[in-house]
Amino acid sequence: MVGVEVFDLTEHRMLTAINEEKLFTSGSTTKLITEGTALALFGEDYRFHTRVYHTGTLNADGTLDGDLVLVAGGDPNLSGRVKLDDTLDYTSSDHSYAGVSVASPVYGEPLRVFKELASGVLMNGVARVHGRVIVDASIFPSDQLEPATHTTISPVMLNDNVIDVTAISGELPGETATIKLSPDVGYLRVINRVRTGRIDAEPSLQFTSDTAAPDGSHIATIEGVVPAGKQKILAVYKVKDPVLFATMGFREALRWAHVAVEEPAPVQLAANTAPAMAAPSGEPSAASAAAAARNAPSAARALLVEHDSPPFREEVRLTLKVSQNLHAATTPYLLGSLLGHGSADAGQRGLALERRFLAGAGLDPEAVSQLDGEGGVGSAFSPEFMVRYLEFLSRQPYGKTFFDSLPVLGRDGTLTEVMRDSPAAGHVHAKTGSYAVANNLNGGVMLLGKGLAGYIDAANGHRLLFAAFVNLVPLHNMDEVGTVGRTLSEIAATAYQYAAQQQAAPAANAARKASARKQHK
Repeated sequence: MVGVEVFDLTEHRMLTAINEEKLFTSGSTTKLITEGTALALFGEDYRFHTRVYHTGTLNADGTLDGDLVLVAGGDPNLSGRVKLDDTLDYTSSDHSYAGVSVASPVYGEPLRVFKELASGVLMNGVARVHGRVIVDASIFPSDQLEPATHTTISPVMLNDNVIDVTAISGELPGETATIKLSPDVGYLRVINRVRTGRIDAEPSLQFTSDTAAPDGSHIATIEGVVPAGKQKILAVYKVKDPVLFATMGFREALRWAHVAVEEPAPVQLAANTAPAMAAPSGEPSAASAAAAARNAPSAARALLVEHDSPPFREEVRLTLKVSQNLHAATTPYLLGSLLGHGSADAGQRGLALERRFLAGAGLDPEAVSQLDGEGGVGSAFSPEFMVRYLEFLSRQPYGKTFFDSLPVLGRDGTLTEVMRDSPAAGHVHAKTGSYAVANNLNGGVMLLGKGLAGYIDAANGHRLLFAAFVNLVPLHNMDEVGTVGRTLSEIAATAYQYAAQQQAAPAANAARKASARKQHK
């Protein structure tokens, strides 16, 4: 089934409407709803705060008799994405999708923010720590997986909760490939079984085993083939315990800053991780230590240093440009915990705030379905709902920021390689979305949903709104998913070129006017 709506925003008239009120599996076009709502509720200039406190006594000689506590504030970009100009770096094919598609690691140093905080700890007089290094990630639990990439959703997010594992081939077939980890903080040890293949070999990398060590770190085996000639292939290891990963990362940053840490016991699993590890007899667990530090009187807990994220508009741009699933999945939790003041139910509170926002925008949340922030199975929207939502955002003060955050046809983000030579290239700002599963009956793929929605600056100077979806298409392979996506892009390109020749669709316009009258009663 296909559904399309194209609406001329300049003349406020419908150009095309086919199955516009029917629901379609929306996939990642759901991120339009998630991120637009968050942009409205947080505001363009909102910043996440990551703070480091100390408990106990800081002596004149630089010795801290107490704990260092890094309090996570939900910043999704504790990573090398943060640039000196207060913007976020991204590549068109995000590292989080390595293994599904060819991807590149984030350019910057993954421990950059932690090193900045560690330097601040030293500059504020702490040279030695006789106590624990603790990450307090209590604003919501780190116990849910993002369903598409199976990455853990958490309030602390070092390097997008993944470790970049780069395999570098040798000069000749048969040689063992070299493996590099980033960041390498002791959380993961890799058993390398990757070989150098022929120059024309099909590259492949996969983790074939993964076991947890007693201290919570992991040992994983990686196998595969990398074509000869010092070629590089990226895989990503999905961190199981982001809080422990961040704790190890912060410890590594402290070592880099020459802050000596003498903990009374080995690193334990930190706050809000499950299951918690038992601490040695007589020692408090890291979770209880974090709770004690968090609940300590202000006089007993002193702020040492703080990192403020780039403005929230940068996070929206990153998430929409590269379709960053983990960031979108985390957004309802951030809304629910930071604005809705919830913890265990943060995700539901965030969606409740979104529901209220959509109702306030004159839309009917009862007519659609949303499972999560990124658009998992169960999320469904109609072309009409999506176009009316985009129309509402276009009238808001943050509308231009939202528009500029979308991938551009043939130019950047997930649309970089689509129709680069089309006259419409550079004139379509839109979000892609797809959801496909294996079709075991015939060895192919069932495309549950493919969508494209956004704005078109048409050749006639008008701005158009559009949403196009296709559902339930049996395909032979995943390559054909891209073909369907190109077809949806061609619909947008056609609207760009021929909008001036279109006549308004009378029935659809009448229905839209009637709906508008009903909404304003």
